[in-house]
Amino acid sequence: MQWPNADSAVNSDPWLVAHHDEIRLMRPRVLAVNYVHGLSEDAARAQLAELIAAIRESSRWQGWRDPEAPAFLEYELVEILDRSTPRGDRDRNSPRFPRAADGVGFDYAALHADLRLETQPRINEVWIIADHTEHSAPWETVEVKQAYSEDFRALDRYERYAGNSGEHAAPWIGRSLRVLFVNFARGVGCAMESLGHSLERMATCGAIPYYERYFREYAGLDLDRRYGLPFESLYQRSPVDYPTPSTLRYPSGWRRARLEGYTAAGGNVHFMPNGRHDYDLDGGSPVLSTIESWRQPGSQPRPWTPQVLDRYRELAPDCMGRWVVYWRQNMPGLGNTARDDAGRPMKNWWPFLFY
Repeated sequence: MQWPNADSAVNSDPWLVAHHDEIRLMRPRVLAVNYVHGLSEDAARAQLAELIAAIRESSRWQGWRDPEAPAFLEYELVEILDRSTPRGDRDRNSPRFPRAADGVGFDYAALHADLRLETQPRINEVWIIADHTEHSAPWETVEVKQAYSEDFRALDRYERYAGNSGEHAAPWIGRSLRVLFVNFARGVGCAMESLGHSLERMATCGAIPYYERYFREYAGLDLDRRYGLPFESLYQRSPVDYPTPSTLRYPSGWRRARLEGYTAAGGNVHFMPNGRHDYDLDGGSPVLSTIESWRQPGSQPRPWTPQVLDRYRELAPDCMGRWVVYWRQNMPGLGNTARDDAGRPMKNWWPFLFY
């Protein structure tokens, strides 16, 4: 079964909840907007095609192991709207780049008004292509998301900050909508990193309790609960190191404290299982991790190093791109063998993007 389809094509559709476990392929429809003066449509289309390819690869559950694993996310670029002229006087962005009141941020309300997004329900995601400078700084992702109960009932509320953003003016339009900023001057790895942070924020904003419960465990955002540490995640306490494959050493005041019996789960966008500090793509010594066998019956942690990421260097070459592709491949996707707390098959996480 595919989505969108003749019966359902709109984000937050109850059909998605009812048929979540039957969906075998998602082809989300993306509307892109180009604000970069001098960036041709062909160049913009080529950059977004590379991003679509990286997302596609990242949705193949354990594709690093199985070359035949099917892709679940096949984004369709519907159109690239040209807002690149005339030439701007601050940076490469044209004057049609909608600035917030501070003169630097992006006005998401103006974007909605320009594209009349409330009247385009079959657009599942919006990507803006822009120059990122001290004069122009969109958020990585903005999403206003429908909220759900523990049993996936749509609630009479939404979460304004389900994307990796601060304050923004994007309106609630009766359905969830994600807006991704693609920095034209950087590679698709940086856009993949932004989408990774979007997954983290979507999991911690309170919109989907099921997803949040398991994602926090997978991403190591529960170290306080799991190990009794005085911090939730390594985002809040680094640099760290690993004297042995099962020992975490971390800053504690003027000293460094040790946690014996440590096993990394899947890690998060900035911290691979053996990451020592933000953006560490080299890693230190091997660390015991369950990233490749997370919640699979009878699985045991294994020593992990980033050598497996080499295959993604060309696909997503900059920022944390190659790590994020692999990280996403190990999240429960189509055909995963993970089990939830009740011993049932873990839900595929990707449909939650469009809940």
